[in-house]
Amino acid sequence: MKLIKFSVFIKLLIIQYLSVLCVSEDFDFFYFVQQWPGSYCDTKHSCCYPRTGKPAADFGIHGLWPQNKDGSYPQNCNRDSSLDEDQISDLTSSLQKNWPSLSCPSSTGFRFWSHEWEKHGTCAESEEIDQHGYFQAALKLKEKANLLQALKSAGIKPDDGFYDLGSIKEAIKAGHWVYSRHRMQYRCVQE
Repeated sequence: MKLIKFSVFIKLLIIQYLSVLCVSEDFDFFYFVQQWPGSYCDTKHSCCYPRTGKPAADFGIHGLWPQNKDGSYPQNCNRDSSLDEDQISDLTSSLQKNWPSLSCPSSTGFRFWSHEWEKHGTCAESEEIDQHGYFQAALKLKEKANLLQALKSAGIKPDDGFYDLGSIKEAIKAGHWVYSRHRMQYRCVQE
């Protein structure tokens, strides 16, 4: 039985929730990516907490990325579309909580969100989804995909314990938000 530390970087392939938004776009679906803060810090060998303080011991959003079925993905689709802080001002506190930046130097998160918008969000931009809609969709997915609760319900806690990858997968699949059309990918950091 292969055991790994809880420091897991999990990519969730969420197809159904946002499929309506990408019908006429140049991509097939979105990757909704969440990460465990400790995993990020371990893989980067350092990290800096946001200026708002140490993030909660919970999965944070890493991105919402347009993808194609063949594995390719569009990026930097509109270099003239910079993130406008005013467009997401009502989401800022929720973004700071759920989509924190752990890169150095410490920041408010706006630089990270700008990067995600310019690289990925501009490729999702359409009449149906603008800057606000892009970030709001990611926040709604985070709310629906409560990985920490699914794991805790299965007795898997964010500690220094070791857990079988199969148990982690089963716990996430057992979460009430998972539907048969969703597929998940896991990338684990092994020490």
